[in-house]
Amino acid sequence: MKEIRVAIVGVGNSASALIQGVHYYKDAKKEDLVPGLLNVDFGGYHINDVKFVAAFDVDSRKVQKDLGAAIFSKPNNTRVFCPLPEIGVKVLRGPQLDGIGKYVENIVKVNNDIKPVNVVQALKDAKADLVVNYLPVGSDKATQWYAQQAIDAGCAFVNCIPSFIASIPLWQNKFEKANLPIAGDDVMSQVGATVLHKTIVKMLVDRGALIDESYQLNIGGDTDFLNMIQEERLISKRESKTSAVQAMVPYAIPLRIGPSDYIDFLNNTKICYIWAKGKYFGDTPVKIDVKLEVVDSPNSAGIVIDAIRAVKLALDRGISGALTSISAYAFKHPPQQAPYEVAKHWVQEFIEGIRKR
Repeated sequence: MKEIRVAIVGVGNSASALIQGVHYYKDAKKEDLVPGLLNVDFGGYHINDVKFVAAFDVDSRKVQKDLGAAIFSKPNNTRVFCPLPEIGVKVLRGPQLDGIGKYVENIVKVNNDIKPVNVVQALKDAKADLVVNYLPVGSDKATQWYAQQAIDAGCAFVNCIPSFIASIPLWQNKFEKANLPIAGDDVMSQVGATVLHKTIVKMLVDRGALIDESYQLNIGGDTDFLNMIQEERLISKRESKTSAVQAMVPYAIPLRIGPSDYIDFLNNTKICYIWAKGKYFGDTPVKIDVKLEVVDSPNSAGIVIDAIRAVKLALDRGISGALTSISAYAFKHPPQQAPYEVAKHWVQEFIEGIRKR
């Protein structure tokens, strides 16, 4: 039986949408068009081949609870689109490190009487193939710590947050020496702010307009947005989103991109405002002003399912180090940036074995 044994770090809204999605589409037929996935069959792996075998968190409302119930525990507030049975996997207590910012420390309930587990041993006991990192933004030390735990346990790594691992040569070399693949960094949503912003500026460039300046402002109501009020946790997030948009423009432009505010009653809804100013023939001015509203977590779940399956293909083929194709397609800050259509073609070539990584 083919399966992909997945461990999750951070049982928040994104993990909830991912786990719900795998169950929701478990009976999809090969010919079905599932929104958000490249294919139902990805190199011989079906959506239902993804099996969750371990999970780590620090919130006492999730720790020691079955994963199928923990994803619906507070402070999670994303959309419930697929009620789950018990998965048979208990959420384990991981180390806190820098995973909790000062604005969420009164919201996340930590019981220090529950001691962190030996993560390497837990991954080995679960026979995990790979680790998906869903820690909060700004968890740089914790992300590096879990990346090393994955290496020590013989697991590949999918880094969904903007604490740079896959795009850093030091970590690329570490995973390559361990004969393990890595994909990342900072997952890019299916119909999200970064994709829309990249599309707008690329359209202007492709049509010969000159871009003078652009900005993107985002607001939301989940703990991720509350956490990102702490400006020092946003350094890599701003860099990730900005570099993804700037890569579409062959000259430097003034850009301001990133989370702007937290509004609690929005819950997991994310509202994005994108503005671009430029000029076309005769130095005639043009302005584009767009508003996008999405439920944030389901917006990236399908992308992560494809990333998981791509990493498993790399494991099967003995490919190690940074995976440039799926990283360029699925993440904002990959080792190598590429326009969407190019990255999608790379992934297809990777599935077919034409492209090595």
